[in-house]
Amino acid sequence: MDIAAVYFRQRILITGGLGFIGSNLARKLLELGAVVTIVDNLDPDLGGSLFNVEDIKEQIRIVQADICDEREMKTVIEDQDYLFNLAGQASHLGSMQDPFKDVTVNAVGTLKLLEVCRLYNPKVRIVYAGTRQVYGRPTYLPVDENHSLIPLDNNGVSKQAGEMYHIVYHRVHGMATCVLRMTNVYGPRMRIKDDHLTFIGWWFHQLLTGKDIEIFGDGKQIRDLNYVDDVVNALLLCAAHPAARGKIYNLGGEPVDLLNLARLMVEGNGGGQYVIVPFPEDRKRIDVGDYYGDYTLIKTEVGWQPQTTLREGIARLLEYYRMNLEHYL
Repeated sequence: MDIAAVYFRQRILITGGLGFIGSNLARKLLELGAVVTIVDNLDPDLGGSLFNVEDIKEQIRIVQADICDEREMKTVIEDQDYLFNLAGQASHLGSMQDPFKDVTVNAVGTLKLLEVCRLYNPKVRIVYAGTRQVYGRPTYLPVDENHSLIPLDNNGVSKQAGEMYHIVYHRVHGMATCVLRMTNVYGPRMRIKDDHLTFIGWWFHQLLTGKDIEIFGDGKQIRDLNYVDDVVNALLLCAAHPAARGKIYNLGGEPVDLLNLARLMVEGNGGGQYVIVPFPEDRKRIDVGDYYGDYTLIKTEVGWQPQTTLREGIARLLEYYRMNLEHYL
């Protein structure tokens, strides 16, 4: 598929566009000649940052608004060709501490946005950023899309609701929606100032500030990661490909245990240390154990597979933060 031809001069809306994935997606779309609008509410608990688009802010339209604001969303959605719905509350621990905010953002906000699309722009093509958290603790590996959905935390429940709304709006209203269940995404512009959103971001914070990387448990837990450029490519392919409409796809990458991940990070940084520490009880209760995803379906139907090795991705991330660290602490 010629992605450049698909998106040239197309009007694109990215909700949550000042965040990590959204700002990287905006950059790629500008390269492809698209007309980009970003919506973000800049909630301090989430990942949005104006610095993420500082160098491209004159080339895009930025609307500071909440997806729950139906009037504001109507004005920005009605003339768009594509919608990348990346707005959401992603903190697993945060979802347990404030479950009502979590469900308001991920379920109610998503439903309001879809209703605005149905009423004012039902032909817009939509991709929703889902999460592997909906699976809960896997009963087999790798996890494919047929695995049972038994979330371990409120975030998994609300994100499952969000993705199901997208599928319902395809089946009932004929809208072109697609869901990507993302795993651990990493790369430039991710939030690293705390452990609120991702463990991997916090690990890079510890590494870059000269602290020990703290590994919970025994470090043998298995995870897979995707570099942000590969995730951006998946979003673009799924929004454009007719086969993706009404589908749910896993993303995934090469499995790695946490000890070896920490070793790769230290090696890439040219120094640093990691330590094993006890698992905090509040996190242990919602930890999924071992997880890595089977991405055969999206590879077969859409032609996506990860291209960036962990070594390459870690090197690129570290290079970015060495130049911009002050903006992310």
